[in-house]
Amino acid sequence: MKLDIYKIDGSKTSNKIELNDAIFAVEPNEVVLYEDVRRHLANKRQGTAKTKERAEVTGSTKKMYRQKGTGNARRGDIKSPLLRKGGTVFGPKPRDYSFKMNKKTRQLARKSALSLKATAEGIVIVEDFTFDAPKTSQVADMLNAFEVNGKKVIILTADTDAIVYKSARNIPKVVVLEGYKPNTYQIMNADVILIQESAVSILENSIEGKTEKVTA
Repeated sequence: MKLDIYKIDGSKTSNKIELNDAIFAVEPNEVVLYEDVRRHLANKRQGTAKTKERAEVTGSTKKMYRQKGTGNARRGDIKSPLLRKGGTVFGPKPRDYSFKMNKKTRQLARKSALSLKATAEGIVIVEDFTFDAPKTSQVADMLNAFEVNGKKVIILTADTDAIVYKSARNIPKVVVLEGYKPNTYQIMNADVILIQESAVSILENSIEGKTEKVTA
């Protein structure tokens, strides 16, 4: 798959870049996509919800009144779940919601997500760029040039670029990440992914592994 390379001002250059079809043109596996997104969201859950059960509620354990002869329901102590301020039946307890997926499955999920974005024209390749100093307006101008202002955008850089990060951090829905970092959830959640030209190989290597250099 070949994509055009754009300048930061939104104009198209005469160059194209060849994307790895094994990553950007695979048949999406919807089951794996769903499971990897669910894993990401589950791993973010704190799991700290807790309610007091009958044994943990403060109160007397004495039987409230005699078993028979009162005309009322047979009642135990005041901590009964049926009473106000009583214990909760089968309430939540602190737990770990996270679960694991094997590496190949996670890689397939990322490939499926990137392939869907490529098919939907949600991937744009931009020439390598940086700024002299952090300035939000510079990133805002770039987003306007690509007509993605107000959308969920991921900007992938080759290396850690603090200036680009600081320039974009105050813009809602815009995230700056190194090329190897985006996970399946972030890819699927984004409307557009702007990838620096030199970050493409880093993204591909993070999924397929490092390729050996061929020497003449």
